[in-house]
Amino acid sequence: MASDGARKQFWKRSHAKVPGSIQHVYGAQHPPFDPLVHGTLLKSMPKVPTTPMKAKRVSTFQEFESNTSDAWDAGEDDDELLAMAAESLNTEVVMETAHRVLRDHSQRQGQHPPPEAPAHEAELPAAPGSDLRLVKSVSESHAACPAEELRKLSWSGIPKQVRPITWKLLSGYLPANADRRPATLQRKQQEYFAFIEHYYDSRNDEAHQDTYRQIHIDIPRMSPEALILQPKVTEIFERILFIWAIRHPASGYVQGINDLVTPFFVVFICGYLDTEDVESVDMCSVPTEVLRNIEADTYWCVSKLLDGIQDNYTFAQPGIQMKVKMLEELVSRIDEQVHQHLDQHEVRYLQFAFRWMNNLLMREVPLRCTIRLWDTYQSEPEGFSHFHLYVCAAFLMRWRKEILEERDFQELLLFLQNLPTAHWDDQDVSLLLAEAYRLKFAFADAPNHYKK
Repeated sequence: MASDGARKQFWKRSHAKVPGSIQHVYGAQHPPFDPLVHGTLLKSMPKVPTTPMKAKRVSTFQEFESNTSDAWDAGEDDDELLAMAAESLNTEVVMETAHRVLRDHSQRQGQHPPPEAPAHEAELPAAPGSDLRLVKSVSESHAACPAEELRKLSWSGIPKQVRPITWKLLSGYLPANADRRPATLQRKQQEYFAFIEHYYDSRNDEAHQDTYRQIHIDIPRMSPEALILQPKVTEIFERILFIWAIRHPASGYVQGINDLVTPFFVVFICGYLDTEDVESVDMCSVPTEVLRNIEADTYWCVSKLLDGIQDNYTFAQPGIQMKVKMLEELVSRIDEQVHQHLDQHEVRYLQFAFRWMNNLLMREVPLRCTIRLWDTYQSEPEGFSHFHLYVCAAFLMRWRKEILEERDFQELLLFLQNLPTAHWDDQDVSLLLAEAYRLKFAFADAPNHYKK
């Protein structure tokens, strides 16, 4: 961990005004120049071949600890933020479940409802027939679906044909008023390419070349590989990530941010091509103007997402530090046996849950499941931060049986870092979200149900 003195020096450097340099704005709520005055010329970039790096497997806790840079001093944890303050939970509240979410999902999919569920039901954001209502709400040219109604309709999954525009609406990128959308899109797309014109050449400057080099190294490691390794896509992702990093100097680029670009880009490109097999798409066949618009839309939606979780990526990543500790505390309340089993075998939550928080579970589930997960995250208040914690808890509990069967540190850690989710589909995600909602209802929304 850095000392207080080092932190102060960091903040001084971050906020120092250097004559002739770019003037940064913390949080990037406003650009440090008028983008419409500076033009919208997009410059091409050279292609640099890269070779993906292979991750080294960890064999012991000591080896992991000596090779990881994700740890921090335990003494700096904020205990007040982590206090869940309970040893037992009212059993009636525990019985509150997400049965309605599961039943409604099954009805929309033409399947039979789950065979068993507790009798008590929580009030959940789902309703039969919501797919059709959602399509109608966002498709009518002059419709302005109220934000709250749109979120309720989207919680249990968004139909593919309206997912691109619905994500733009839920993220706050597009206005609810349909008549204002074309002008907003045009203005924001011009603004983004003005950033490219103003900033992108600085990637070779001494102050920024390390950032650009790290982005260039990280992109080929992303998935799906067939898409990412296409030169046009690589260039688009490099521009998006570099511009975001330059405009957010309080955090800059941090590994993990790169993964968050993919779902937006894939949803928007699939919306244009009317396909779900994005890995087979040749980007050279997509018109340049279409790719430009998708690039700009992706940048703004990623920026909106990161605005809500930027403390995950600032100095020392305090947001992730807090959430990993909160997950540990939450699991100890939910299932003490699992918690004690991990502790007994010296498996620390940081060793597997850091990535869950840093990449929002994107490395743990297939991309199709991430997209479905994000339908709900964008529908939930603070979905990518607060609700994600309960999804992670439900995700860990999903593997309870397998965890308790493992009796070795190495095997436990390897299992938790390589969970068998390759064949997961929407039903698996719906079950996960339903359990996460139950946990949130029981633990977050009912503080009086705890007792010391």
